[in-house]
Amino acid sequence: MTKRDYYEILEIDRNATEADIKKAYRKQAIRFHPDKNPHDHSAEDKFKEAAEAYEILSNPDKRARYDRYGHQGVAGASGGGFSGGGMSMDDIFSQFGDIFGGAFGGGFGGQSRGRRVNKGSNLRVKVRLNLHDIAHGVEKKIKVNKYVSCSHCSGSGAEHGGSHTTCSTCRGSGQVTRVTNTFLGQMQTSSTCPTCGGDGKIITKKCIPCQGHGVVQEEEIISLNIPAGVAEGMQLSVSGKGNAGARGGIPGDMIVLIEEERHEDLLRDDNNLIHNLFISFTDAALGTKLEVPTVDGKVRITIEPGTQPGKVLRLKGKGLPTVNSYGTGDLLININVWVPKKLSSEEKAMIEKMADSSNFKPNPSASEKNFSDRLKDLFH
Repeated sequence: MTKRDYYEILEIDRNATEADIKKAYRKQAIRFHPDKNPHDHSAEDKFKEAAEAYEILSNPDKRARYDRYGHQGVAGASGGGFSGGGMSMDDIFSQFGDIFGGAFGGGFGGQSRGRRVNKGSNLRVKVRLNLHDIAHGVEKKIKVNKYVSCSHCSGSGAEHGGSHTTCSTCRGSGQVTRVTNTFLGQMQTSSTCPTCGGDGKIITKKCIPCQGHGVVQEEEIISLNIPAGVAEGMQLSVSGKGNAGARGGIPGDMIVLIEEERHEDLLRDDNNLIHNLFISFTDAALGTKLEVPTVDGKVRITIEPGTQPGKVLRLKGKGLPTVNSYGTGDLLININVWVPKKLSSEEKAMIEKMADSSNFKPNPSASEKNFSDRLKDLFH
């Protein structure tokens, strides 16, 4: 299913400010809120869609990637996917509930949704890729030390045989409400319950391995599907692969920072690749066939007789793909003619003899044409 543009979902233009985005999301979310549209699956889908758009556009890094690469720049990887999809209602209420202030009965979605849902912290990892990985996309398996749900108590934090009791302070809501008298009248404010920390319940007997937190540290191997066309410094967010949330909460995300290995023979210029090819004077004058490197191995090219230094040969489609799959760059081969630094007496005599020929005299008009051709090769 094709995703709609995030700016279209929130009904804002691409120059919208942070305040505009927040205001637009609040408007859409109130319009399609489940409490206002009970049993309306279409409204629920639009509610989730608006939350997904807000998650991306309210984050400067994610918004920049989306503006440059579209949905592919924030698209999914294995195990939940790169940020931007599959948000549950609990995810939405826990992450964006504070944006609604007093709407829907003093909390986002009423008192039953005022209870805090713990979210685990994000993890940051670096993934090093070579040009072949970048050209084709790659699956990487990485080992990380992270917080995972405690298997002894299934993440509840309670020892077997133990139980939970409803918090007497907040009566299970996870929030406490205070009414203050001001010269403007009574002001009602809500905050996280200090007794239960927003959980709404108290553990009577804590799990020994996790000390009641519901999470323990373990090593985990995570498989990442890196899309083709990524670049040095790009950050990808893998939803749900961060640290587990305490006591059955939702996990954080994994932020993947892309590092690019330097290629021995190829230089990257956006999605184009550049190779500096050195040929001999005789090959330039007489022409030859040579092999040049690409990301997928060597290919054979023809050097035409009379090739001038600085000429650029372009191999279409031998560069790198764009991350949104809109096209592929080229391989630019920059011709350099190698001039020997030392000559034998025989070589020197042969060159001196050829120097008298008109063919070995500089031709300014030809040089100017060659320079013009080089500019066309580089910028067209």
